[in-house]
Amino acid sequence: MKLDNNNHSVFLLKYYLVLVTKNRKKVINEIISKRLKEIFYNICSKYNIFLEEWNHDSDHIHILFRAHPNSQLSKFLNAYKSASSRLIKKEFPEIREKLWKECFWSKSFCLITTGKEEIETIEEIKKYIENEGKK
Repeated sequence: MKLDNNNHSVFLLKYYLVLVTKNRKKVINEIISKRLKEIFYNICSKYNIFLEEWNHDSDHIHILFRAHPNSQLSKFLNAYKSASSRLIKKEFPEIREKLWKECFWSKSFCLITTGKEEIETIEEIKKYIENEGKK
């Protein structure tokens, strides 16, 4: 198993994140998901966050990522949700018509920690993300 490290520590911090569109509006397709992923990449490097898996359904995204102990997850999530919402609405103005009060993301989210003891769980999450939307 490969562990992350910095000058003073060795760690493996993995998180499973689900972000849902406001009122579960079905506005995410392949193109939107690809752009949301690009925005994630642009912001995550500033917070020592590294994407491992990504997938979507029409009203939510699934993300598995690694972080450093000094990553400020709440600030990262706020930055990502704000930037992605603003950019998606700007670049895809037709989405605004489908949203409620122009809110792209729900205020709530699901963030689950995973760890070394839960290797089966991580593999299950990866399989779930890989198969999302293939019903």
